[in-house]
Amino acid sequence: MEFDLPKTAAVFVVVIALGVGGLLAAPMMGMSTVLMMVAPSMIAFGLLMLALGVKHGEYRAAGR
Repeated sequence: MEFDLPKTAAVFVVVIALGVGGLLAAPMMGMSTVLMMVAPSMIAFGLLMLALGVKHGEYRAAGR
């Protein structure tokens, strides 16, 4: 399966939504804490790891 921008964005949003939804459903933290602190950090970390993964894939595809 080849990932293009729409598929990658959809999977990214689904993974973040599942994580945030799970934290909201669990009685660990308040909703404001999850939405104002946890969700933005999940998005930032996810984007960083996505960029790192894309660069690693480019490196592997180059056959170095």
